Amino acid sequence: MSEFMQFLSSGVTVGAVYALIALGFTIIYNASDVVNFAQGEFVMLGGMITWAAYAAGLPLPLAALIAIVLTAALGVAINKFAIEPARGAPVVSLIIITIGASVFIQGGAQIIFDKQIHSFPAFSGDKPLNFLGATIQTQSLWVIGGALVVFIGLWLFFTRTLLGRAVLATSNNRQAAQLVGINTTFIMTLSFALSAGIGALAGVLATPITLVAYNVGIGFALKGFAGAMLGGMGNPKGALAGGFLIGLIEAMTAGYISSTYKEAAAFIVILLVLFLMPQGLFGKKTTERV
Repeated sequence: MSEFMQFLSSGVTVGAVYALIALGFTIIYNASDVVNFAQGEFVMLGGMITWAAYAAGLPLPLAALIAIVLTAALGVAINKFAIEPARGAPVVSLIIITIGASVFIQGGAQIIFDKQIHSFPAFSGDKPLNFLGATIQTQSLWVIGGALVVFIGLWLFFTRTLLGRAVLATSNNRQAAQLVGINTTFIMTLSFALSAGIGALAGVLATPITLVAYNVGIGFALKGFAGAMLGGMGNPKGALAGGFLIGLIEAMTAGYISSTYKEAAAFIVILLVLFLMPQGLFGKKTTERV
């Protein structure tokens, strides 16, 4: 029982990180139909900038806030200088642009920071908690709580505010949204800022547990994408559930089969979803007339 609870707690913790990344994918996909593969680099930057600012002597909360703000600004810049000029291009071309942005950010991080693995202190100390025989790091509670708070905040934003409804209107029909006076260019900018900020928050919360280096972004992006696909691309509820499920699948695979196959779990999930259930767990089935 204790062994199962240990695997469960580990899976829920890493799944919360994947859920945040999947939510970032969902926000941009809803606004533009683009799958942003630079999302993992936002996670990396959240951790690296926080580490660098903290190492320079800033308090950890201020360092984390600076990391989130700077990463959100980078997300806006990517939209302004890479996505907007290519508006109207095929979706595949836009996806390739985001992959190029990912490579560019990774290379820049390697130059600005270094190639070493870094971390910073956990928010509530390093003393673990014991729950049903499992040892749980207090930082895990911050990660899980952060994912749930972001999900609730996004739900309230999209359902209770005019700006959030404008984002949903843009995602449903961009041209119709423009006709009723919605500034879809601003909505796109906002979506990239939110997505990048959420990715950076995931990096800030996860780094005390997972550590951070310049090249961790691609792994996070693939796991978050798998979570978004599993839950149903474009569905925030699905992104949350899919992220947690990917984390649990990874943990159980490593615990009961072999850690060798842990990294393959996400790719197997992506393939199974594409072949058996393209709409995901919570996605809507669509029919196209040809």
